[in-house]
Amino acid sequence: MLVFGAPAVRGLGNAGGFKLMVEATGDVNYDALQAQADNLAAKGNQQPGLVGLFDGFRARTPQLYVDVDREKVKTTGALLSDVFDALQAYLGGDYVNDFNRFGRTWQVNIQADDRFRSDADSLRQLKVRNADGDMVPLGSVADVRDSVGPVQVTRYNMFPAATISGASLPSVSTGQVLASMEGLANAELPKNMTYEWTELSYLQKQASNIEQFRDLRQNPLSAFVLGAVLVFFVLAGLYEGWSLPMAVILVVPMCILCALTGVVLRGLDNNLFTQIGFVVLVGLACKNAILIVEFARDRQLEGESIFKAALDAARVRLRPIVMTTMCFIHMVPPYFASGAGAEMRRSVGTAMLWGAFGVTLFGIFLTPVFFYVIRRVVGQRTPTPAASNDRDHAAQAIPPVEGAAH
Repeated sequence: MLVFGAPAVRGLGNAGGFKLMVEATGDVNYDALQAQADNLAAKGNQQPGLVGLFDGFRARTPQLYVDVDREKVKTTGALLSDVFDALQAYLGGDYVNDFNRFGRTWQVNIQADDRFRSDADSLRQLKVRNADGDMVPLGSVADVRDSVGPVQVTRYNMFPAATISGASLPSVSTGQVLASMEGLANAELPKNMTYEWTELSYLQKQASNIEQFRDLRQNPLSAFVLGAVLVFFVLAGLYEGWSLPMAVILVVPMCILCALTGVVLRGLDNNLFTQIGFVVLVGLACKNAILIVEFARDRQLEGESIFKAALDAARVRLRPIVMTTMCFIHMVPPYFASGAGAEMRRSVGTAMLWGAFGVTLFGIFLTPVFFYVIRRVVGQRTPTPAASNDRDHAAQAIPPVEGAAH
């Protein structure tokens, strides 16, 4: 008896874990294919973190081989097609027609009862009608003998293949499983055999695109970096400058640092769900920072000094920032989740709660500092020479303000 969990993505496969196809690309018989697949599954079970590997392919399953004598069939006056149709109908079942009853359409399928197809002697007693209307026993025109062979031959990419299924321990990621099995297959399989991933494992390999984006995949903060860059470009287009977006975006790494601290303290890993939380935190941190930066810029345009504008923005915007952070109270249940799928909910809840705490703490105290420093740097830059002396004096008297209409 083998017990399997549900697939990670509903509809992609019949069970959880991974599935590897061992393909016979050369002149390989079924016995050799099963031997190599069994060996690979046995070696995989010895790898740390891998459990429950087995080969579902069997090359020598007990079978009954029915050898129909064509000459005898013609001698009895029966049709060869009737012999094979009888075998199909009695043993495997055959579709006849449909009928309507109780407001539904029902299929009519015929098949011999169990006691008439349970062994070789029962098979020999099955009969087929010849051209004279007489019943001819199949035992008189066919030889039934014991044999062995595969019940089902799976072809993957046109090659005969054996399926190796398995699972991993909770402490091992799917990426480590794929890398471990690939290294083992490269070392164990002969040259006339190869391997390919299928179902969810294949989609994971395809999505990661190992060969072209290896460096990006190895970066656990790639989602955060791309999200931060996107926000910076959007804000740069909105404010038509770089200083205000820079004051907004500089607080984001501090928030992500808080989220990573919470993940490490709880002993969790930086998985896909944690990175989803990072992307959400980028938006939350930038939203809170925009509240301060936007207000400070408006106060500066009204004539306030940079220091006074930043201080007023931090004091006035404290209440909406705290209210925005309190909206993440719904992440408390996932933080303490238990039961099926709790690992996913705990990862998201931990990243979001600790990150929201960092958004509030660092957003209130550091965003005004970033705004003050960057605006001072922008204001003290040497003005660009102009054609008019009056314009030069005006540029020196009034520091340029990015985003303001000139």
